[in-house]
Amino acid sequence: MKFLLLSLPGRLKAVAVLAGLALLLTGCSSTKLAYQYADWGIVWWVDDYIPMTDQQEAQLERDVRNIRDWHCSTQLPRYSDWLTELKQDVRSGDLDQATVAHHQEQLFSFFPPLMDRAKPAATRLLSSLSDEQVKALADNMAESQAELEEEFLAENPEQTRQARAERTRERVERWLGELNEQQVETVQQWSDARGKQTEIWLEGRRNWQTALLDALEQRNQDDFGEKVDYLIDNNDVVRGPRYQAMMAESREAMASLMTSLLQEADPDQLDFLLERASSLRGDFNTLACTGESTAGQVSQY
Repeated sequence: MKFLLLSLPGRLKAVAVLAGLALLLTGCSSTKLAYQYADWGIVWWVDDYIPMTDQQEAQLERDVRNIRDWHCSTQLPRYSDWLTELKQDVRSGDLDQATVAHHQEQLFSFFPPLMDRAKPAATRLLSSLSDEQVKALADNMAESQAELEEEFLAENPEQTRQARAERTRERVERWLGELNEQQVETVQQWSDARGKQTEIWLEGRRNWQTALLDALEQRNQDDFGEKVDYLIDNNDVVRGPRYQAMMAESREAMASLMTSLLQEADPDQLDFLLERASSLRGDFNTLACTGESTAGQVSQY
């Protein structure tokens, strides 16, 4: 539920675990464990930002579990099919930029259904907040923003770029293994070309939080649900024009980066990627979410 409160869909950490796709970025060691216990983790995480009442917490638990059960039975098969297609393209050596961009679009297409499904839960929770809870949320968001700015914004642009390159390298190595010298240089050049991307991301995050707090001032109005929907559906717009331009450029740049890294990969790295994809697909196929009926639906894929 983090994305509903803070930065949807930029960071996508808590609820993206439900989507399973955050595992592509976080390298979680147990897909099944993360998926099956994500509902509790989300509730605990939200409680860190909003001191919820027992009633609010119980409602959020029900909402998140319902989302997870729907997601498991209807969405995981899509992810499994996508991973099958990805593996086929890796095996065939079809790794040009058009193919990589296709898989990137497939990945992004998984998010909107989850976002739509989560809107009612977000509206229920946010509309139930008291003035004291809204103040606690505002204070905690400000504290979190300050911590991120301290963590990600170094004393000079060169340090910021270097830190971004290191984060990117770590994420890539979870899927390709240790990078060779050429790939390390590719990542470094890519990071150097990102300019003020980190600063713009943080600026956009702050803009979205401000818009959320403004909307919460009208949480007792009949159209509050529409305001929440707008924040979710128009995330990039709310974050500002600099963020919109950065995201448009970043998506293409990321596809270019992944194309280069895959084309520079040696056979061992491609085998490593295939093994990771197979493992994740196997987890998707065997997850039991709502009992035998759901498990049976998923295991067919």
